[in-house]
Amino acid sequence: METSFFNSALFSYGLMPLLIFLARICDVSIGTIRIIFVSKGKKYIAPVLGFFEVLIWITAISKIMQNLDNYVNYVAYAAGFATGNFVGMIIEEKLAMGFQMIRVFTHQDGPGLVHILNSSGYGATTVEAHGAKEKVHIIYSIVQRTKLGDVLEIINKFNPKAFYTIEDVKTVNEGIFTPRKRNSVFPFASIIKEWRKGK
Repeated sequence: METSFFNSALFSYGLMPLLIFLARICDVSIGTIRIIFVSKGKKYIAPVLGFFEVLIWITAISKIMQNLDNYVNYVAYAAGFATGNFVGMIIEEKLAMGFQMIRVFTHQDGPGLVHILNSSGYGATTVEAHGAKEKVHIIYSIVQRTKLGDVLEIINKFNPKAFYTIEDVKTVNEGIFTPRKRNSVFPFASIIKEWRKGK
């Protein structure tokens, strides 16, 4: 009875493609997060994620190789890859890990904006520069990614027409940052905490 089920059309064209689809979502999502951790210098978490990513991928591809005449599996494999990229990007947004540098160009009072940011708990530095037409103030601030929205709100309130750029920062040393809770020794606990914060 069990053997006949695994050989049935329901399993071959229904359940098996579904499992391949879900497996691809998992391994591509993990791969997306792994690349992010590599770029952030998380050298202890990235290899663990890489292990599970390849393990799931091998399982999925082996099932396809065993059923080369089943083209539904091919569609499920490709659809899982596409969906996994989307899911991985959503997870990455929810985690909001690391730091980002905001560079603000404004014709208004640069030191005033720095004072507002400092009083709100964010480090900021301003320098004078010459733009295309007149003098401008360039304000630099490195913030935790989870706080990016709050900083942008302050900047837009100060000057809605301010021009700014945002860049990822791999590592930081010292600086002024808003207080953060200590992460657990277990690395995946910090991932779950970061994800729950972004919900």
